[in-house]
Amino acid sequence: MARIMDGHALAEGIREKVREDIEKLRQYGLEVGLGLLLVGENPASIQYFHATEKACSKVGVTTYRYRLPESASLNEILNVVHSVNRDERVNGLLILFPLPPRINARRVVNEIAPEKDIDGLGSLSVGRLAADESTFQIFKEGYYEMLYECRFMPTVSSFLPCTPFGVIRLLEHYGAAIRGKHAVVIGKSLAVGKPLSLMLLAKEATVTVCHRETRDLGAFTRQADIICSATGVQGLITGDMVKEGAVVVDIGINVLGDGSIVGDVDFESVEKKASFITPVPGGVGPVTIAMLLENTVRSAQRNEFLKSPFMPG
Repeated sequence: MARIMDGHALAEGIREKVREDIEKLRQYGLEVGLGLLLVGENPASIQYFHATEKACSKVGVTTYRYRLPESASLNEILNVVHSVNRDERVNGLLILFPLPPRINARRVVNEIAPEKDIDGLGSLSVGRLAADESTFQIFKEGYYEMLYECRFMPTVSSFLPCTPFGVIRLLEHYGAAIRGKHAVVIGKSLAVGKPLSLMLLAKEATVTVCHRETRDLGAFTRQADIICSATGVQGLITGDMVKEGAVVVDIGINVLGDGSIVGDVDFESVEKKASFITPVPGGVGPVTIAMLLENTVRSAQRNEFLKSPFMPG
């Protein structure tokens, strides 16, 4: 029977560190702010919007709400992004996806100033991750902690996408080995699948990426030491597709008609064979929001250091 990788405990530890960092910044008269941009009335986006607001209020991050109707034009959305880029109160901007289908989402994301791209989805952030210029962030022990205790962050680095970064943190929190393991990532989105595969590679796993055109998915998953599924397809991964002792990370989200939430994994059958498994909800989700808060406060720290390099830590 698998051990449950509950994300709540890890998330609370991250939030506590964020609270401490915010209090240190307040000693210098600095507040930390996060912008939330929601276009339209997508139920899942609204749910995440309110969950993020609630998490921010608990740690002392001020939220700035930007809500636009479904009919908003690309120019209207870009004007909000440009306004946030200039606003000294806002340290990061989170855009709630999906945007309306007629809107070029990549155009919008790429207009976010890199220092405020706290979800790491802009082309500059993605490129730096692919080039291994920002992957040092996943090696938290020692060097990474030292950087932030000294209130310093190299200007060449960027923020990592919150969900895949949260997956890495969750695996390490529970002691699930990554180095030398065969990891199968299902889904190739820019928000989760692609960056997660790059992070796993940086941690020296052997990585296979599967997607909707992959033939005989089970042939790949049965070879995997680690399975990470992020497709939003209910029941995609079943017990017969998982080898004994595999680590299974369910990143999928499916809202059912009764309002309940399930993932990609048939939890009951897979739990019997896996060594570790994440629940949905309560697994990756809480850690994702905690990572968003952590990236936001680090944006504030870096911004202040660059403007006041002789300010004591």
